[in-house]
Amino acid sequence: MQCEICGAEIKEKPIDVTIDGSQLKVCSKCSQYGNAARARSPVSRKISPVSAKPIRNVQKRTTSRRDPFAELDDELVEEYETVMREAREKRGWTQEVLATKIKEKASLIKKIERGEITPEDSVRKKIEKALNVNLMERQGKDEWNDDRLNSGTTLGDIVTIKRK
Repeated sequence: MQCEICGAEIKEKPIDVTIDGSQLKVCSKCSQYGNAARARSPVSRKISPVSAKPIRNVQKRTTSRRDPFAELDDELVEEYETVMREAREKRGWTQEVLATKIKEKASLIKKIERGEITPEDSVRKKIEKALNVNLMERQGKDEWNDDRLNSGTTLGDIVTIKRK
């Protein structure tokens, strides 16, 4: 048999040691690198009296499920890059100054202002706070009012339904 650490041939009985949670069979020279492994005892299949007791007084958590679409009412304004650029220039800041103030890279600010990428929520919030602007607008229920419904041609104005 060979030592599992140094690879030397073990002539006597190998020593069981534990090194970093692994149990190894090693020679007497390498046994100093680990702790003597304890003999493993078989796991008892008996149910202990503590675990045999019925569990009582367990309260169910009554948490209301959060609607994941509730947060989707707000959308980024259509020309967020223009709003952002104008607010930055109004303060006389360069893209690098804004990036420093919100602790982001200047290249990220440049890409956002060019409209190449949309800012993540965390970055958007930092920009809104630093520039004191609102880059989000409310969508959904408020969008479909009477004026919206009565303006322009709809699919229903064009399509005729044939009934048999």
